[in-house]
Amino acid sequence: MKNIIITGGCGFIGSSLIRYLIHETDFNILNLDKMTYAGNKESLHSIENNHRYQFKKIDICDAPKIKEIFYDFKPDIIMHLAAESHVDRSIDGPKDFIKTNIIGTFNLLEQARNYWNNLEDNKKKNFRFHHISTDEVFGDLPHPDYIKNIKGDLPLFHEDSSYAPSSPYSASKASSDHLVRAWNRTYKLPVVITNCSNNYGPFQFPEKLIPIVILNALSGKKLPVYGKGNAIRDWLYVDDHVKALLLVATKGKIGETYKIGGQNEKKNIEVVKLICKILDDFVSDKPEGITRYSDLITHVKDRSGHDLRYAIDARKIKKDLGWEPLETFETGIKKTVEWYLDNLDWCNRVQNKK
Repeated sequence: MKNIIITGGCGFIGSSLIRYLIHETDFNILNLDKMTYAGNKESLHSIENNHRYQFKKIDICDAPKIKEIFYDFKPDIIMHLAAESHVDRSIDGPKDFIKTNIIGTFNLLEQARNYWNNLEDNKKKNFRFHHISTDEVFGDLPHPDYIKNIKGDLPLFHEDSSYAPSSPYSASKASSDHLVRAWNRTYKLPVVITNCSNNYGPFQFPEKLIPIVILNALSGKKLPVYGKGNAIRDWLYVDDHVKALLLVATKGKIGETYKIGGQNEKKNIEVVKLICKILDDFVSDKPEGITRYSDLITHVKDRSGHDLRYAIDARKIKKDLGWEPLETFETGIKKTVEWYLDNLDWCNRVQNKK
């Protein structure tokens, strides 16, 4: 039985990971979350009374409290997901992203290093610091719409891809990745890093593309699509992602990086149109004046520095750890739309909380 600290466990991916660990393992889980606007304890309602689960409201920048928690809970693994994570918000106000994503990660690394250095040898060799990051740190990839005479497959992000972040968010995550690698190389802290593609699925906070489209459509609001909607993302169902995270945290090789992708490249406009089609099939009572939900699609000014294409080569994690995604985008998006239709009260509560 292992003790695992998960930072940011009330967020979308963090809460999905905690539910999976409680249901599928015998690990003890301590969830540390600052509870910003995107943190939602309701996402963990189904397991909050489990005897293996604890929650503490805490800012990862608070070094004395983090130190106290480490020595009290005695973690075997730290899975660090806590981060400010929305690109548009980082463009409007980058300061919080610098503080949480860089300073917060530095603080966790230092407290983890001090704690690890004082462990007995048998626990010391089994300790892991797992840093969960994003593919956005690599900038963007060539886009088929802008390449003439394409020959062969287009490139993908892989473990040796160069860093080229485009937004304050991705720059802050790139910085945290570099810090984690430096603490491994300089101090020998046993770390593993993962970079994932765009996650989607149940319990995602309604500011990301997929939940926004679902909820706006149901309300008869416009469905905003940046530019032509031709930006390409590799979509990863969150349940597939958390299974990969557990594998890396428990079986990944120290100092290694693993890319986790859904192998589902889709243009944003394709995603929006598919959601509209599913809603057309599931919902008969449409807003007044709407024949098809796709009638609500509205193209808006493109995001500043908008990356054209992300896509991940996940061959390493498949080869080394035996992971590959189970959901296609078509099966995963259908499950996601169904979940939101069945949980509109949850959406209203998290959107209106103060």
